[in-house]
Amino acid sequence: MDAVLFDMDGLLVDSEKIWFQVEAEVMRRLGGDWTPADQERLVGGSMASSVAYMLKVSGSDAAPGKVAAWMLEGMTGRLADGVEMMPGAAELLSAVRRAGLPTALVTSSARPIAEACLDGIGRHHFDHVVTGDDVTMTKPDPEPYRRAARLLGVAAARCVALEDSPNGVASATAAGCRVVAVPSVVPIPRAPGRLVVGSLREVDLAALRRLSAAGR
Repeated sequence: MDAVLFDMDGLLVDSEKIWFQVEAEVMRRLGGDWTPADQERLVGGSMASSVAYMLKVSGSDAAPGKVAAWMLEGMTGRLADGVEMMPGAAELLSAVRRAGLPTALVTSSARPIAEACLDGIGRHHFDHVVTGDDVTMTKPDPEPYRRAARLLGVAAARCVALEDSPNGVASATAAGCRVVAVPSVVPIPRAPGRLVVGSLREVDLAALRRLSAAGR
């Protein structure tokens, strides 16, 4: 295992509930309703795909750029009050850092949202940060994880990625990473080269190394 790659929303920070609140507020401005089922369709996706879906469901003719601005304003405003880390996240980040392993944050969120979360997580945990603004194709495309591996100077096949969404798992798997899945909103099935756990508290450095070795 040459590096560890971390998703952000729902994996390191408990932000999916904040996303739901903001999405519901924006949908009300668009004249529509928002349900947990709608949120499930967007978990792990990009801002552009979320906005397109919301405009389709609401039937609104609002400009996509304006809707994206509403989303960014709502998220960054709430995240400015601080972020709640997921159970076991801080401990695992520290353990990986103590081991001297290169790391990257790989998120579909826009750069301003990632920066707001990093204020709470701690930028020192990551050598590089890849956001939805840094790639042409976002998750489930493999580009985000391939870019992270390239920035770190390692092969994706020798990286372990930690994810909470089917889109994120698909992205990391397609890039060639071994994957630890910690489902947050949508279930994720077990599969070869994948460890599925209920919480990051169930994951330590030894487990990551075993997964990487088994994958090869």
